[in-house]
Amino acid sequence: MNVLISPNAFKGTMSAREAGVIIQSFINRKHPQVATVLLPIADGGDGTCELLTEILGLEKKLAWALDPFGRPVSCSYGWDQHAKTAFIDVSAASGIALLGNETLNPYVASSFGTGLLVRKAIDLGAEEIVLGLGGSATVDLGIGILAALGIEFLDENGRGLTQFSPNYLSKIRHIQKSPSIPKVKFLFLCDVKNTFFGNRGAIPVFGPQKGIQSSEFENYKSVCKKVVEQLFEKQKKIFVDAQGFGAAGGIALGLSAFFKTDIEFGSQYFFEKVKLESKVKWADLIITGEGRYDNQSADGKACFELMQMARNLSKKIILVTSGKEEGVEQFDQILTLPDLDFSDPNYKIKSRENLQAILAKEFSLN
Repeated sequence: MNVLISPNAFKGTMSAREAGVIIQSFINRKHPQVATVLLPIADGGDGTCELLTEILGLEKKLAWALDPFGRPVSCSYGWDQHAKTAFIDVSAASGIALLGNETLNPYVASSFGTGLLVRKAIDLGAEEIVLGLGGSATVDLGIGILAALGIEFLDENGRGLTQFSPNYLSKIRHIQKSPSIPKVKFLFLCDVKNTFFGNRGAIPVFGPQKGIQSSEFENYKSVCKKVVEQLFEKQKKIFVDAQGFGAAGGIALGLSAFFKTDIEFGSQYFFEKVKLESKVKWADLIITGEGRYDNQSADGKACFELMQMARNLSKKIILVTSGKEEGVEQFDQILTLPDLDFSDPNYKIKSRENLQAILAKEFSLN
């Protein structure tokens, strides 16, 4: 029997590979006669480019950047010398996970650190930047990245604004372009289709995760609208909100004003890159999983797309997840993890123990 183990990340507790190793080790120990292949999956969420770098065997570049609050942070990104392409996760330098239990401050948090990584890749000769948008701590319209790439933002007196200064966006009055702005194109990997504005936009849907209170929504939206108008007016472009612009605090939106950009939704790009379909054809059984499979999962998330592929190829597929949200019934079997107490400092250890326990209790090859 051939078993393909392809989990997505269990957000906040285990990476896709960490979860996969636990599952693979359990099966190899309990069923040594079974052939297993571990191929973690991603869909544009946190760590997508890191996983692509690993699976594709790309060169891993180490670099220092600045975290969302401007402090030094050690990062890495993938480099494909032949294709002149860098694979960078926004979460590497500008991720919310870097802040731990600190008080969130969206009025200070900036994507400038990600911009520094992009600049380093361009200095290597990058002609294309693949940017994974998951897990950001910012709602800055990508202004931090633009600032790192030679676009200067000025206050009402014509003075350059200092990165990571409070209320940066609301202070922007003028925009200046450097003649040395790089000629580079961006491909954004995105796991949500939200526009930036609107009832399902970045601020009401994702803002609270990044520290924007509901009482601040309208003011923050108004500030962002003025900045967007300035960006597109500077480039003599007409702004049209688009699916994916709501991801990562509007990074794709801001960069689209100045650079050639494209957006890939969900899992298709990742699946094609890692040749997942050939592994699914090989398998008799597929095991996937994520932290909580919910009503957003059917909108291009990795587990849903893998289930669809399995169905098309008449393969059995098992889902490991917490909760019992709508849609899980489409899988052949569900292994339901207990909810975690995230106030427990050992919750990550507990998450691994829970996965091992549910496998021992409920997993069967029959």
